[in-house]
Amino acid sequence: MYCNNSDCSFVHRDKLAKHGVCIRVLGDLTLLPMDLQKLIAQAVMETRNYSECFLNVCFAYTSRHEISNAVQEVAWGVQEGLLEPRDVTESLLDQCLYTAKSPDPDLLIRTSGETSYSCLVFQSVLWPEYTFWNLCEAILRYQFNYSSIQKARELHLQERTRLQHESDHLWVQENLWNGGHCSREDDTPLSKNLLQHFKAEREERTRNFVQALEKRRTDFLLELCAA
Repeated sequence: MYCNNSDCSFVHRDKLAKHGVCIRVLGDLTLLPMDLQKLIAQAVMETRNYSECFLNVCFAYTSRHEISNAVQEVAWGVQEGLLEPRDVTESLLDQCLYTAKSPDPDLLIRTSGETSYSCLVFQSVLWPEYTFWNLCEAILRYQFNYSSIQKARELHLQERTRLQHESDHLWVQENLWNGGHCSREDDTPLSKNLLQHFKAEREERTRNFVQALEKRRTDFLLELCAA
């Protein structure tokens, strides 16, 4: 992509096609000038089916906005009747993030000696002086801590699954109890069947919502391309 004061153009199409590069731009595009919004939309749409490698570009991006935008999109899903309020989970919010289609990063490097909760490796060297050997050091430090990082991720997922199951089970028990079918402590075949049915319905609603959200985002880019 190229821009100057009077013109914007999308270049290197052939190279992107040759190497199968899919461009993803993460951020609030509405904050950018219209000509740049259109250029970004064209780049994203023209490369969306490439899958050899992915280039994620953070443009007008903050993590706070990404999270708040995900919450707003979930609220839109509830308002449109695609979701029930009880469908809102941490997993659902994950699927609404700009980075939903990208795997978790293996390594985040922050230079200059500054520290941040979002980073895993801190190095005192400044970015202009960052060398191959600095990168090797970061990778070695990551490899040294890899097992503990993976264990922490697995424990988090297990805990998230456990909490979700407890929440689902409590909702089912409350509904059965309010209907006079059982006491709050009963764990009957009826409650197990209802729990399975509840989970299946939520998964279907979630799939339909994610598809509708993807179409909404695609329509926004297509409108920019046609502007």
